[in-house]
Amino acid sequence: MLWSYCHSGTRKSLFNINTRELSEVVVIGSTASLKDEEEFTDILEERRCTTDLGYALRTFNPQPYKGAPSSSTSDLKKAVLESQYLRYIIALETGSSVEKVRQEARGILEEMSHNLQLGFIRLMAYTVNKVFKRLFRSIYVNMEGLNMLQQAIQESPVILMPNHRSYVDFLIVSFILFTYDIPIPVIAAGIPLASMKVVGEILRRSGAFFIRRAIGSDKLYWAVLSEYVRTIVRTGCAPLEFYVEGFRSRTLKSVVPKLGMMDMVLEPYFKGEVFDITLVPISISYDRVVEESLLALELLGVPKPKESTTGLFKASRVLQEDYGCMHVNFGRPLSVRQLCEGKINRSEYNLIPRYRFIQDCVNWVAHLIVRTQEEGSLISPWSLMACLLLQAPITTLTEEGLQWHGLTEKTLWLRKLVLDFRGRLNWPDSDVMSSTVALHHSIVHHKAGRVCLVQDGDPASQDPLSPEEGVMRTAAAVLMLVSYRNQALHVFVRPGILATAIHITKSTQKDELFSFFCFLRDVFANEFIFIPGRASQDFAEACSLLQKCGAVHMSEQEVTVLETGLEVLSFLQKLLQPFLDSYQLIFRYLCENGAHVFTEKQFLPAVQNLATKLILSGDLHTFEVLSSDTQKNVLSALRRLEAVTKLRA
Repeated sequence: MLWSYCHSGTRKSLFNINTRELSEVVVIGSTASLKDEEEFTDILEERRCTTDLGYALRTFNPQPYKGAPSSSTSDLKKAVLESQYLRYIIALETGSSVEKVRQEARGILEEMSHNLQLGFIRLMAYTVNKVFKRLFRSIYVNMEGLNMLQQAIQESPVILMPNHRSYVDFLIVSFILFTYDIPIPVIAAGIPLASMKVVGEILRRSGAFFIRRAIGSDKLYWAVLSEYVRTIVRTGCAPLEFYVEGFRSRTLKSVVPKLGMMDMVLEPYFKGEVFDITLVPISISYDRVVEESLLALELLGVPKPKESTTGLFKASRVLQEDYGCMHVNFGRPLSVRQLCEGKINRSEYNLIPRYRFIQDCVNWVAHLIVRTQEEGSLISPWSLMACLLLQAPITTLTEEGLQWHGLTEKTLWLRKLVLDFRGRLNWPDSDVMSSTVALHHSIVHHKAGRVCLVQDGDPASQDPLSPEEGVMRTAAAVLMLVSYRNQALHVFVRPGILATAIHITKSTQKDELFSFFCFLRDVFANEFIFIPGRASQDFAEACSLLQKCGAVHMSEQEVTVLETGLEVLSFLQKLLQPFLDSYQLIFRYLCENGAHVFTEKQFLPAVQNLATKLILSGDLHTFEVLSSDTQKNVLSALRRLEAVTKLRA
């Protein structure tokens, strides 16, 4: 891919803000209310009191969708191959005989399809039960959400939509559903998992179906995949599970949703083939993520290890570590029929299958799901501590460290702010801060009343590091810390953008602040999740939350900063400062770089080299610009703002 940078008009596109009339807005509160810890049940507690074999061989008696026909895997594949849609696509293929194309379609389906079998579900239950008891102290599940899911599965086809932060996500939902006699889902997985010897086949027989990562313009593959997914949804033969974000988030914050699979699962409703479809957002929160160090290295350009059975066994050393607790929050089931009421005319969909408003509706629903996942996630004390640690100078973090007393005092202050902002907290006991720092010993260490950043390697026992290598070593530790800060960002981002607008514009006028708020919201639309068409509601929510915590006073036309709110506004502005610094540096690189056309492979290392030099010179204080995800998000933002164009070579 080539990127073309448009110098002319860029300044106008990025920095000129038109004043907009602020229409009447309604404050949109969090859809997730605060829940007490007692409402979550530790499902590992009972597992520790029974044998693994007894658990795997327990009676499994799920109640499936009442309208689902009794069908086998072979019946599903037969229905796909004989569908009118696939026959139509096969007939359109030119250059090959119809029989040859049909054979190719059959081969694609064999590569892709699941082969769900109860015996292998029991094998996975036995194995996963053992592994989870070693990895986690507790796995908490909200039983109210699970009961609503059990009821929803019997009434309509169900789509399970977890967030995706770890490979563990792939196992946990099926584990919970098996435990509570709920039908096991079929799960969309990446094709590399299928190539793992033995493991790939076990996953296939446990409900996984495999999708190629690079489909491109292969019309036949798209046709087989979409018909396969639609048939599963249409028949309701099993709940379908997929990650609307598309892939595992390497930064541990929500990723802008991918719409391909979302479009496929909703199409049976748009075509009137099913009365309704139920979407179930699932929020999975970790005290500590198994892949934390690997994710940071990937962001710095270290190639991701290839999925393999050998690699899986080598990774067994993680079983010797403590990863704290996991919370799995099953959200309230959402009716597609109710969500889309008044938004679409389904009769027009059949006449014009890709009508624009359908795509807008799919995009809106996808963003709503990810936003609901955020609101359902629980924020740990460590995420709050990470927010504060990252606002300290890097030399303080790496050398003398932060005072423990000051850090804990500030964390308690931040805890109150999260509650004011209607965030959900996982705060189990009074000694939680000491235990959480001990849990994250790979990132920080607490010694002599101070907290310091841990950096891999021991320079005294090897050749001296070059300055550039030293930056990268520090960056790996910082990016691990950043990933845990990111788990709390969704609570702060809207009031944070308003605080930044107040700081930059120095204005108290609502219309001016709203214009700059919308500008920043547009620029950072690849960093944070904003539901399309809700800029006014987001601004109203930000104003309401800042007023609630005593940071500002609101009148009809003005937002006035209060003396009591300076600490809150300063914290919020500093929280978003690394994103501003990163984007400004990349804008600077594009403006000063002579090349108007460049490839992504040229761009990423060039930005990393410039950032490294500026960090060494002391002119740049954020390490987040070294992250490849940040760099790609900037390119996506510039493309959306029409400052760059993506060309096909």
